[in-house]
Amino acid sequence: MKTLRKSTLALAASSLLATSAFAQTAPAAEAPEASPITANVTVVNDYRYRGISQSNFKPAIQGGFDYAHESGLYIGNWNSSISWISDGYGQNGGFSGKGSTYGNVSAPIEMDFYAGFKKELIAEGFATDVGFLQYYYPTSGIPNTGGLTANPNTSEFYVAQNFTFGPVTGFAKVSYAVSTLFGTVNSSGSYYPDLTVNYDTGIWGLALNGHVGYQYVAGNAPTGSNVVNYVGNSVSGVSNSTLYSYTDWKLGITKDFGGGLSGALAYVGTNAATYKGAYSYSNPSGNNLGRATGLISLTKTF
Repeated sequence: MKTLRKSTLALAASSLLATSAFAQTAPAAEAPEASPITANVTVVNDYRYRGISQSNFKPAIQGGFDYAHESGLYIGNWNSSISWISDGYGQNGGFSGKGSTYGNVSAPIEMDFYAGFKKELIAEGFATDVGFLQYYYPTSGIPNTGGLTANPNTSEFYVAQNFTFGPVTGFAKVSYAVSTLFGTVNSSGSYYPDLTVNYDTGIWGLALNGHVGYQYVAGNAPTGSNVVNYVGNSVSGVSNSTLYSYTDWKLGITKDFGGGLSGALAYVGTNAATYKGAYSYSNPSGNNLGRATGLISLTKTF
C-alpha cells in the first residue's frame, strides 16, 4: 500500500506571471477542490516487501487507488506482480507437495484491500491511523502439502501515528496478523512494528527517506517440514521466530518531478537468518531473498 500526494509547486510557478498580470483587475480564482479519489501506478526493478523480494529480484508493475472521506474514513486497493508463491511450489521449490505435478501453480499477483480511519486527533500534522488490511493472492494449482504450508492470504490490523516536525515527517506503525502470515503454518499472532522518517531538503524536490522494521513470526514450525525453502532440511520443534523473524531497513532519496510524477532510489536489506546453512528466505537457486540491494522506481499519481 502506497500513498503519494500531488505537488502543486510546478503548476503554481508556471502560472505565476499570467496570474499577476490580471491581479489588479480580476478576482482571485478559487483553488479546485481536491478529489477524494487518487490513483497511482509504479514500475520498480524489484518488489521488496518488508525487505524480502516478492518478485525474485525481477521488475514489478504496481498500482492502486484510494478513496478518502473528509470524516477520516478511507478505503483502497493496491496490487503488484509477484512470483514468490509459484517459485516456492515450482519444480525446484521447497514445497512441491505430495503427489503433485511440478510447475502448475499460478499466483502472479498480490491484491491488497484495506479500510480504516485517519484523522489529526492530537494536533495538526499528527494524524492517527487505524485500519484493516487483507492480502489476497489469486492462486490455482497449489498442491496438498499435508499441513506443511498454509494459505498465503493474510489478514492484519494496524495502528499508526504520523508526525510532522517542520521538514521532517514520518510515522510509527504496528501491524498484527489475525491469520497465518503469508503461508507460514501456525503463525497467527505475528506482528511487524516499523518506523519511517522522511526529510524534505527543500532543494530540487528532493527528500531523504529512512525506514526500519522488525518482522516477528509467531508459532512453531510443523514437525518434519522442510521449512527452509528449496533445501529440504527437515526440522522438528523449531520456532517460526528462530527460522523467519528478522529486521529490515531502507535508506533512500525521492525526487518530486511535479505533476504527480516522482522517482526514488533506495538501498534496502535485512538480517534474515540462516538455518542449517541455508537462507530462511530463498529463491529456487538458493539465493537470499532478503539480501541488501539497490532499488529504483518511478511512480505516477493521479
